[in-house]
Amino acid sequence: MQEPTGKFKEEELILRDYLAIERTKLANVRTLFAYVRTSLYLLTAGIGIFQIESISRLDGLAWVCVISGIVLFFFGFFRYFQMGKHLRGYIKNSRCNEDSK
Repeated sequence: MQEPTGKFKEEELILRDYLAIERTKLANVRTLFAYVRTSLYLLTAGIGIFQIESISRLDGLAWVCVISGIVLFFFGFFRYFQMGKHLRGYIKNSRCNEDSK
């Protein structure tokens, strides 16, 4: 599958492009924090359900919350590093083009 931004990899980046990359990096960090926050909420809800004995019939829901919280936590970090690698590729390709001129 072709990347929709593939055409920009061969071009020289200008200041506006660098600023856009910096905004994207900040958005990437903000998204990571949202993943972590959501996973902590799910873990807290699951542990809370386990602690309340009067709703012990909801143990299945508690397990779903705990497992999905753990999965979401690792998925958030995976997406963070994946996007960071993608953004580093833009800067690296741009510097290679500048050096060849």
